[in-house]
Order: sequence, then C-alpha cells, then structure tokens
Amino acid sequence: MSKNIDVVVIGGGYAGVMAANRLTQRHEVTVTVINPRSVFVPRLRLHQLVGGTHDAVVAYAEVLAEGVRLVVDSATWIDAAGRSVTLAEGDTIGYDYLIYAAGSGSPAPQVPGAAEFAYPVATLEAAQRLRAVLYDTPMTAPVTVVGGGPAGIETAAELAEQGRTVTLVCGGDLGPYLHPRARRTAHKYLAKLGVGVVDGPGSVVTAVTRNHVELSGGRTLSSAVTIWAVGFGVPDLADRSGLRTDAAGRLLTDETLTSIDDERIVAAGDASAPSDLPFRMSAYAAGCLGAHAADTVLNRIAGEQPAPIDLSFAAMCFSFGRGAGIFQLGRKDDTALPLYFTGFAGKKLKEFACEASVKHLVNEAHKPGSHHWPKDGKHRPQLLQARRDVAAAPVA
Repeated sequence: MSKNIDVVVIGGGYAGVMAANRLTQRHEVTVTVINPRSVFVPRLRLHQLVGGTHDAVVAYAEVLAEGVRLVVDSATWIDAAGRSVTLAEGDTIGYDYLIYAAGSGSPAPQVPGAAEFAYPVATLEAAQRLRAVLYDTPMTAPVTVVGGGPAGIETAAELAEQGRTVTLVCGGDLGPYLHPRARRTAHKYLAKLGVGVVDGPGSVVTAVTRNHVELSGGRTLSSAVTIWAVGFGVPDLADRSGLRTDAAGRLLTDETLTSIDDERIVAAGDASAPSDLPFRMSAYAAGCLGAHAADTVLNRIAGEQPAPIDLSFAAMCFSFGRGAGIFQLGRKDDTALPLYFTGFAGKKLKEFACEASVKHLVNEAHKPGSHHWPKDGKHRPQLLQARRDVAAAPVA
C-alpha cells in the first residue's frame, strides 16, 4: 500500500489552483490549498469590478478539483526544516512538498502622499474599496489613474465609458509593451472615450494630495479620486521564513522551479524567480508555471528528474471599455510584433483570453495533466548562458 503524500499549496490564484488541480493525477497525493479568501479572484476582471461590469469572483467549487481541500486562512510562516506552515489563526499544517504560489499585489507607494490618498486596484479588497469610493463620488468629479500599463489603461477606459472624467498619467510611454503603431491606436481609443492621456517626459507622479496629483514636469492635476495602478509587490512570507528571495521578494528557484534552499519547496506564479530571471507577471504565465510546479513535484515523488521550465509568450491584450480591444501579438521572447488585432476583433480576443484563463483551470480540474502551453526552447537558455558568460568574464 502506497504512503499518502501531503502537498500544501500556498495561494489560490491562477498558479496555485492550476498546481493543485494537476497534482490530483496521483491518487496517493493529498492536496491542501491555503488562501485568505473563500472565492477565486480572476484578476483580469478587477478593472471591471471597479467599473461595475463584473464581480471578479468565481466560486472555488467551479475551479478546484474534487478532493482538493481549501483552508481559508493566511500563511504566516514556513518551517522548511520541520516541513510545516503556520497559519494566522494559529493552526499548523504539515507537508511532504510545498508549492509556493503566494501571488502578488501593489507595494506600498514610495511617492509622497500616494499611500494616504491614492487607491490601489491590484487585489479584490482594494478594487471593492475603490468601487465603494467611486459610488459616493459625483460622476463629474475628476478621476486620475496613475499607470500606463494594462491595469491603468483598462481601469481608465472602463471608468470613462461609464461617463466619468478620467485622466491617465503614464509615467512614460502609454502601453510600453505595445508596438508603436498599436500604441497610436490605443491613444485613439482612449481619446474616443474621453480619457485625457499624460505620457512621455514630465508624466511621472511626484506627489499625491487629497485633491491633486503633482507631476515631474511641474503640472498639477485636480483629482477627486486618484487610482494607483503601478508597481509590483509580493508577500514577504518567503523572506520572513528564511528562504532566499530576489530583490523584489520572489522566491529564488532553479529552472525546475525548485527552491535553491530546499528541494521540497517549489514555487510558481508571480512570487517565483527562477534563476533570478522571473517571467512577466500575467495570468497566462501563472497558469503555466503552476502546471510546471506540479509536474516538478510529481516527478520528485516518482523518483524522476524534473525538467526545466520552458515557456514562450504569444500576446498581450488590452480592453478599452466593453466596445474595443487590442490583441498585441508577440515573439516567443515576449517582444511585440508589428501585428495586432483591434476594434471588435481585439475586444473578442481579449474576452476570449479572460475566459480562457479560468477555463484552463476548470479543464485541469476535470482532466488533470491536460494543460499544455507554447514552448520556446531557445530564448531563455540563451539569456541564462549570456548571464553566465558575463559572470565568468575576467575583470579588467
């Protein structure tokens, strides 16, 4: 009779759910997911929650495989030597293997006044709070969205489509990933919605007050509600637990996603840094990394050597309210191609991507081991070799 193997997954986002579902391929594996919320949050929908066009929650019963145990609590400590996780409520859960998929959110803003007067949008609770604030704010009051990436663009467009007066402050280029021609289209879509765009030199926010936003170019914008859609931050759980992390706090792993400190700990998603060269934050990458993390654990259980992660990116998509979108195609190395879909086609492809991010989890729950993704095979090994060559080069 085979021994029961306990695998604990910290985090119930895209990476954690995908990993948990995939682990159910082996009947002797018992899977426990620790997550602070009782519902799954499709983060690609948070801007819609702010705009009132989506709830941005899905019941775990819809996305978690049957038999996976969900513990609604927060992990506060990982005891790698004792193979256990301590929870905020005081309980302790032991494990044979741990998948660290703690996810990400917004770091505390370093800009003066931003922490006090700006509203983040990167988590369910933050988006709900912002939605409540906007509900109590007159539609004619000026709203400033800080951040020229997908979160900022989509939040600004969603609110402008609802009839709000919105200014988007980019801190540089609008949609830095976009091909220049696609960026021009993005400007047109935002202008059609009535969004004022402040980009390029002088568009960095230097201070936030209760009613204003100050920019590096000397300009001051009136702002009844300032939305902070910039920055990247991960929980400090790994660092607090004595595990080595990168400068941002992501758990350092090898290319199999195994912690460089403990082969019983495997990381996935935004909180992982394979070879100190993390992948771009995205639901797509999180799902693929979650699947690979599960494969690494299953390989170790079977006494087999885990494979290195192989993942390529195909696109990045943006919505501009409910009527238009841009689906920017990319090379395998995650750089934009001069090929993209706009308008209704872009909108449909964006919506397909949002739906697929959840559908992949559902499919894996029903048929564990079925999730597949595009491979690269060349670019990442080349990057890693180039970095090794630089490190090995003699100092002049």
